[in-house]
Amino acid sequence: MAIWLKRGAEAEVLKAAAREVRDTVETTLADIEARGDAAVRELSIRFDKLERDDYRLSRDEIEQCFSQLSARELSDIEFAQKQVENFARHQRESIRDLEVETLPGVVLGHKNIPVNAAGCYVPGGKYPLLASAHMSVITAKVAGVQRIVTCAPPFRGKPAPAIVAAQHMAGADEIYCLGGIQAIGAMAIGTQSIAPVDMLVGPGNAFVAEAKRQLFGRVGIDLFAGPTETLIIADETVDGEMCATDLLGQAEHGPDSPAILLTTSEKLARETIAEIERLLNILPTANIARQSWEKYGEVIVAESDDEMIRIADEIASEHVQVMTGDPDHFLRNMTNYGALFLGPRTNVSFGDKVIGTNHTLPTRKAARYTGGLWVGKFLKTCTYQKVITDEASAMIGEYCSRLCALEGFAGHGEQANLRVRRYGHKDVPYAGVAI
Repeated sequence: MAIWLKRGAEAEVLKAAAREVRDTVETTLADIEARGDAAVRELSIRFDKLERDDYRLSRDEIEQCFSQLSARELSDIEFAQKQVENFARHQRESIRDLEVETLPGVVLGHKNIPVNAAGCYVPGGKYPLLASAHMSVITAKVAGVQRIVTCAPPFRGKPAPAIVAAQHMAGADEIYCLGGIQAIGAMAIGTQSIAPVDMLVGPGNAFVAEAKRQLFGRVGIDLFAGPTETLIIADETVDGEMCATDLLGQAEHGPDSPAILLTTSEKLARETIAEIERLLNILPTANIARQSWEKYGEVIVAESDDEMIRIADEIASEHVQVMTGDPDHFLRNMTNYGALFLGPRTNVSFGDKVIGTNHTLPTRKAARYTGGLWVGKFLKTCTYQKVITDEASAMIGEYCSRLCALEGFAGHGEQANLRVRRYGHKDVPYAGVAI
């Protein structure tokens, strides 16, 4: 039976925090719907400390952002975007339209149609997370989305040059310097100056995630991507320094980012706890990582690999990093995760920044029913049917007539009966049943 050497925050504490976020988001979205641009401007001034007449960046402002980056920095962004685009194109090629003649004269099919307009949120209040621009904008472009809007908050009082460059290089059609609930609300609801989109994508803090949740149905969303989560599954084949480094590497995202070690080695567990304390004394972002670790960090010691798989599937973490003697055993047997990182040579940061897979992933146990953002999220798989012979229409019509009668739907049945009469040349009484 597994033992917890360290537990995270109690469920009731988390529920209370979620209620507060929910109420704040609901009030804010109602204000944006009622007052549009005026509400967005007030919220931006209040939370982002940025006041502008127009929050959409001009071409001159975009060029100014480019001028602040070195050739090496732009080249690095380009490299990362090429990796994301390459994998996204392979994904798109795997999604095929379909047309098949299922019965003589009956043709069924589906088409994969991109949404018309997508709104991409790029977090950037604490850190300029330019990688989120690659993940959302490029993926939408490869899917064929015609209008792509991006919003990112200001960084230190102004548009973050690297984020702006990444958004533009990825192919965004409209770039806004807006963050938080006001960005999500403006894109989904629309204002006097911002036309609404059909779908919202991108990670964000608890307020952004809750805004997307409340707007789901009015617009589509990719998934519920709240504060970053990481789970490391490890055994004695790795050491405490590597586990601690990889846990803190994700804990620095924010003070509410769970970081969990799950291991079969109590020795490794205790070494990792000690290493975390050592690294927190030298990590430049320790003020944030420490809050996350102390409140949400967990260390679990399991009896076997199979027990680790069971616990990991219960946790259903966003990121799962496997550093064991046989990491492929977890690939074969785990079912609930946002993304797997297999072996010590890879890590979550590779996926976050550059390797090519998408880093917008399900959190808060949503991995039980969805994967992460990918090309397919921007596509609607829409079916169609054609009946191309009289014989097929009459034959299907007879079955449909009798099945409608079982349900008591006379009007439905008459749609079928009409085809039986016209194409099958059979006398079926009005609202009757084909025999």
